[in-house]
Amino acid sequence: FPFQTVRGSDGTLLLCGPPSCQESSAFQRDDRQGKHMTFSSDGSLFGWCNGSQVSVIKVSTGELVKSFDLPKTSVLEFSPLNKVLATWQHYTKTQDNPQGEANLQLWDLQTGACIKAFYQKKITGWCPSWADDESVTARNVNNELHFYENNNFETIANKLHLQKVSEFALSPGSQPSKVVVYVPGSKGGPSFVRLYQYPNFGGPTSALANKSFFKADRVSMLWNKKATAVLVTASTEVDKTGASYYGEQTLHYVAINGESAVIQLPKRGPIYDVSWNPNSSEFCVVYGFMPAKATVFNSKCESVFDFGTGPRNAAFYSPQGHILVLAGFGNLRGQMEVWDVKKYKQVSKPQAEDTTHFFWCPDGEHVVTATCSPRLRVSNGYKIWHYTGTVLYKHETPSNKELWEVLWQPFPTGTFPEKPVKYQALPSELGSTEAKPAQAYRPPALRNKPQTASSKLHEEELPQNMKPGPAGEKQISKAALKNQKRREAKKAAKQEIKPDEAPPPVADSTPATHVTSSFGDPETDKKIKNLKKVNVWNMFTIK
Repeated sequence: FPFQTVRGSDGTLLLCGPPSCQESSAFQRDDRQGKHMTFSSDGSLFGWCNGSQVSVIKVSTGELVKSFDLPKTSVLEFSPLNKVLATWQHYTKTQDNPQGEANLQLWDLQTGACIKAFYQKKITGWCPSWADDESVTARNVNNELHFYENNNFETIANKLHLQKVSEFALSPGSQPSKVVVYVPGSKGGPSFVRLYQYPNFGGPTSALANKSFFKADRVSMLWNKKATAVLVTASTEVDKTGASYYGEQTLHYVAINGESAVIQLPKRGPIYDVSWNPNSSEFCVVYGFMPAKATVFNSKCESVFDFGTGPRNAAFYSPQGHILVLAGFGNLRGQMEVWDVKKYKQVSKPQAEDTTHFFWCPDGEHVVTATCSPRLRVSNGYKIWHYTGTVLYKHETPSNKELWEVLWQPFPTGTFPEKPVKYQALPSELGSTEAKPAQAYRPPALRNKPQTASSKLHEEELPQNMKPGPAGEKQISKAALKNQKRREAKKAAKQEIKPDEAPPPVADSTPATHVTSSFGDPETDKKIKNLKKVNVWNMFTIK
């Protein structure tokens, strides 16, 4: 079972999997306060820094691989094949050394020697990006991309010259490597994203795809696992329409075959999260003013399934891609919706209040939710769940201590095969925490009356399958369904207001103000009486 690492004010420790979650005998707890910890991509190595040194061990045996005397290290990262360890510390200058020291260092994990040291002032984008086979490494240096080959950092193999490259993302997977770059607009011009195949950088025509757009102060770019397409979320700091306090977001789809599109989202509001399914053929978007909508789109940017609205701002696919968790964390109450992706059927609806961190276990069966400092300094702790909503293990951090981070040990793809989805909750002493349906506030004047659509605070949308039906006919659209409901309500209202017997026809066309009728409801009678008064007054005014 995968190991789990915990970092807090009382040190760094390694735990065995649930339900016991006992400390690993192979790893001796480090009581010093750790600054950062990470696993290698295959989970075989574990590294951490504690303000005194940087240590790397083998997870299976606890054997020390290398130790580096780097007390100022803030973050560290392994290369994909575990050949290189990258460390970063804050950039500082002194009177004796006004240029400062190179604060980004690359270490050979076999020999322990420093391969190369770079100047990297900002922590944003500090780590070089490697291809999965480490044949290509890329760095953004003064808004220009530098490429190195086969971990030879003494020679720059290629450069990508553009106006000002602000962001980039190297593709995952096998060769040939691809890179997507973002260049912000200047002097009223549009921003653009271009997709290249390494090392073909010979001008704009060499780009595999190009997408330009306005309204972008910053972007986030997300490759799918097969490196066939990128999702680009463009954001502005300020929404000039005044519709949102948090700016404005748009979502763009860019594929390596040259296709690009703007994802049309049916509800206005911010884009909270975008997540690719590991099968690379579809993705989920959580968007819109609260209650937010969540929709799955295919590679043609067509809506596949609409989950309706709910209190959510995040989406997490399982490593196997067979389960999707929609969750509302942060300033929401921690409600989670667990869905079977193949059947689009809800499995469970647990609630994890005050959650700041969520991670899937590589086995696709368990998740961990944690409340960590400094996001929340009270009620720190973590829970391990089965996706059916059962809590298997719960740890509460003492009130005088803090929990900073919880991580699962990763494993290579295919280590844990996909299992059939279960719908019945697993037995556990801790039970489950199904979310209780919250009652919406109702004013005192409406509490003794039946609830109607007009008395709701906001209209809730139920999940709706948008796939074509078995007979090849699509289900009724939302607009048609809304019009149909409106016609039915209008017809029902007419039948309700219509008297039992129709009054005899009146010969005189002059309205008779003295005729009264009663429908049994004082409010309705009062409205009819007022309308008649207005009509009579208008008649005399015209004459």
